Amino acid sequence: MNIEVLELDTLSKNKLETKNLVNELVSANKLLLAQNTALALENKELGIIASIFHSQEGMLITDANLSIVQVNQSFTDITGYLLEEVIDKKPNILNSGRHDQAFYKQMWQSLNYHGKWEGKIWNRRKNGEVYSQYLSIAVVTDALGNITNYVATINDITKGRATKEKIANLSYYDPLTQLPNRRLFLDRLVQEIDAMSGNGRRAALLLIDLDRFKNLNDTLGHHLGDLLIEQLATRLVPCTRKKDLVARFGGDEFFIFLTNLTGTEIECASKAQEFATKVMATFDTPFQLDDHHFSMTASIGVTILGGDETSTDMVLRQADIAMYQAKANGRNRICFFEEKMQDDISQYVQLERELSNAIALSQFELFYQVQVDDKQKPLGAEALIRWNHPARGLVAPGYFIEIAEETGLIVPIGQWVLEAACKQLKAWEAIPQMRGLTLAVNISSKQFHQEDFVSHVKYIVKQHGIHPALLKLELTETAFFQNIETLISSMNKLNGIGIQFELDDFGTGYSSLQYLKRLPLEQLKIDQSFVREIEYNENDNQIVRTIISMTQNLDLKVIAEGVETENQMQILLDGGCHRFQGYYFGKPLPVAEFEASIANSGI
Repeated sequence: MNIEVLELDTLSKNKLETKNLVNELVSANKLLLAQNTALALENKELGIIASIFHSQEGMLITDANLSIVQVNQSFTDITGYLLEEVIDKKPNILNSGRHDQAFYKQMWQSLNYHGKWEGKIWNRRKNGEVYSQYLSIAVVTDALGNITNYVATINDITKGRATKEKIANLSYYDPLTQLPNRRLFLDRLVQEIDAMSGNGRRAALLLIDLDRFKNLNDTLGHHLGDLLIEQLATRLVPCTRKKDLVARFGGDEFFIFLTNLTGTEIECASKAQEFATKVMATFDTPFQLDDHHFSMTASIGVTILGGDETSTDMVLRQADIAMYQAKANGRNRICFFEEKMQDDISQYVQLERELSNAIALSQFELFYQVQVDDKQKPLGAEALIRWNHPARGLVAPGYFIEIAEETGLIVPIGQWVLEAACKQLKAWEAIPQMRGLTLAVNISSKQFHQEDFVSHVKYIVKQHGIHPALLKLELTETAFFQNIETLISSMNKLNGIGIQFELDDFGTGYSSLQYLKRLPLEQLKIDQSFVREIEYNENDNQIVRTIISMTQNLDLKVIAEGVETENQMQILLDGGCHRFQGYYFGKPLPVAEFEASIANSGI
C-alpha cells in the first residue's frame, strides 16, 4: 500500500472521529441547555407557587403519586390539620363520604385531559365537621410533560356564608344589645302600618329616652354607659309580647311597637299607658355598673296608631313630640301625643326659621331702661333687645329668647347685642349728658362659655375704643353650673381690663357663697319677683333684706329691678338698697327717646 494513501486514510479517519466528537459535544450541550431551561422554568413556576402560598386561601401540594408534600397556614386554619399530620398522606383523609365514585371519576377525567378541575365539594375537618368548600386543582408538569405535582386551592364556603350572615346581622341588629336596629325597626313599622289600613286594628308606639344619660357618660365613662344600655335592653324585652317589637333606635333611645291592639282609641291608649307604666317600673331597680349602683329615669312619648297614618315619618314625629313634652314636664314621666303638640312644634320650627332670618337680616334693635341711685339720678342703663318682626311688629325677648337658647341661636344674637351696645357707648361719648353712663348687657351662659368669648369682648372694646369700665356684663346663676373654674378665669381676664360684672336675677337659682366670694362681681341684682310683692309678702321682704345684708358683708353693690311704686322704693331704701331699676323710673325706650329722657332729667 502506498504510504501516502495510508496517511491520507488515517487523516480522513481522524477528521471523521473529530467531527463525530464535536457532534456529540454539541448534542450534549443542547441536552444540558434544555435541562437547564426546564429547570429554570420549573423553578420559576415553583417560585410563582411559593409567592401565592401565603395567601388567605388554603393550599395543598402533592407529588405525582398524590402524597402531600406541603400545606400552608390557611389550610391548617380551614381543616384543623397541621403539616406534620398530613405530610406523605393522601388528600382523601379529607373526604366527607358525601360524594360517589362518579364524582371523583369526572374530577380525574378533567385533570387528565385539561390539567385542572374546580368546583364545590364537601370535605371533613379534623374535628369531624363536614363543611362545603370551593376546590381548584391544577396539574404541574416538567419540560418533558411529566407530572411532578398537584396544587389544590381551598376556599371555605361555610366561612364566607357565616361572614355574610354576620354582615347581614350587623345591618339589621344593634351590636351592643342584639335588638333590632333602626333599619329593621323602620322596615317592620312600614309593614305594620300598611297591614293596619282598613282592618280596624290599632297599635301604639312608645319612644323611651333616658334622662340625663350624658351625665353618666361624662362622670363614669362610656364603658359603663354601654353597660347600662345592655342591661336596660334585657329589662325591656320581658315586658313585651312575642308579637311586639323592641328596638334600639340609636344612642339612648329605644322604641317599643305594640301591635294588634283592640278597642276604641281611648281603650288602646289605656293599654299603652298600662304598658308604659310597667316599663317605667323597670327603672325602679338601680343598675349594677361594675362597682357602681346607678339610678336612672326615662321619659316616654306615646302615640296611638289607627291605620289612617300617612307615613312612618309622621308616626315617628308624633312619638318624638310626645317624648319631648315629657322632658319639658319634668322628665321621668309618660306623655301622649296630642294635636296641640303638633301645632306647638310647627310653630316652634317656624319661629326658629324666622329667628335665623332675623339674625341674617339684622332685624334687632336695642331698647334702654334707666338705672338710678337713691336720689333718682341716672347712673346707667340696661340694654334690652327687641325684634322688629316683619309681620308681628316689635317683639319683646320673652317671645324668642327661650328658643334662641335651645337652638344655640343665642350666641350670634348675643354677639350682635354686645357689639351694638359698645357702638352705642362710643356714640354717647359725644353727648355730655350720656358720657358717664354705664351700660349693662345680658350675657347668656352658652355665649359666655364660648372658647373665644374673652378675646371677642376684648376685640370689640378695642375696635370701638370705649372705656371698659362703662360696660357691665350681666350673668345669671346658670352660668355657674358648668366649668366654674374656667368661668372665674374668664371673668378675671375681662375684669383685668376694667369690665364690670353683675349677677342678674339673684335669689331665683342656687348660688354658692363659696363661689360668690371668688367671683369678681361688682353688683348683685335683686330679681323683680321678690320686689313685686315686697309690700304685702313678708317672706319676700325678709329675702330682700337678707340679700342686701349679704351684699354688704361681701362688699358688693346691690340693685333692685322691677320697682314700680314709690312704696316699693322706700321699703328697699329702708333695707339698705340704693340702686333701682323699673317702670317707676322709666320704661325701656328706643335710643332717641332714652337720650331725650336723660336730657330732661337735668343731669
